[in-house]
Amino acid sequence: MVNVSLFGQILTRFDRYSFKKLVAHYQSDKHSKGITSWTHFVSMIFCQLANANSLRDISNGLLSAAGNLNHYGVSRAPKKSSLSYINKHRIWELFRDYYFALFNKFSSSMSFQRTKFKNIAKKILLLDSTTISLCLSAFNWARYRESKGALKLHMLLDYDGCLPTYVYMTDGKGSDVKVAQSIQLPKDSLVIADRAYLDFTMLYRWSMDKIKFVVRFKKNIKYRVVRELPLPDDAPGKILVDQIISLDPFNSGRNYPKKLRRVAIWDDVNQKTIEVITNQMTWTAEMISDLYQARWQIEIFFKEIKSLLKIKSFEG
Repeated sequence: MVNVSLFGQILTRFDRYSFKKLVAHYQSDKHSKGITSWTHFVSMIFCQLANANSLRDISNGLLSAAGNLNHYGVSRAPKKSSLSYINKHRIWELFRDYYFALFNKFSSSMSFQRTKFKNIAKKILLLDSTTISLCLSAFNWARYRESKGALKLHMLLDYDGCLPTYVYMTDGKGSDVKVAQSIQLPKDSLVIADRAYLDFTMLYRWSMDKIKFVVRFKKNIKYRVVRELPLPDDAPGKILVDQIISLDPFNSGRNYPKKLRRVAIWDDVNQKTIEVITNQMTWTAEMISDLYQARWQIEIFFKEIKSLLKIKSFEG
């Protein structure tokens, strides 16, 4: 009887055929000198799951599993100097494309059942960014402040399945709006974002592309109330204001000439009022409130990857 470790069983879930196609496309095994792209991939997966703290831990950990390496598709455990070299020089696009290949494969074989928003047929996307602190002396390219280094992770998270569909990294000073403007969003989707993404030129382009949005409003934006909408009777105190508004034509209205909907929500947790705007005029105010509260999922996702994954250090 063959004894296959839990790690080996996890690796069987990865599609080797798709990986080989990408290796052939990128020619990433050219001049590999024995450390193939698959060995590199297995090593870094081992780094995460075994909570390895250094290249030596990765190398020694795989070396101790020498009897199972064949089950991993690895001929020999890589040395720490070899891992250091390939982490610096191997093309990263291979692993990016492999993530999306796996994303498409598992998404098509699994159907995520929404517990909320079942009557919304649109794809719900959560947009946000997070700052990851780095040691400035080790990563001088990531200067954030005079004595602090950081990079910023910009992400578009799929509400169904809570997995990223877009990830982009900049230095800590990277503009949220500038990155968001470059994202090609699927038509007829719904984007939920914080006030850092309140750029009316971008929102108007989204609206013209039939993309719905729910974005937090800023109190200093000038507008005119066109019509007051009736407040729901079944959510007393939660929905404070529901209005159709028009932005000041001499200011923000030049970039967004169409009407918007403004909903003011009372936040019991933080004891404050939250104002959001949307280009969706037919949903209930409570639905819009619940959609914006769903944005908290991406905050939870950021907390989880920071606590569970080794993203604050680079093994190289």
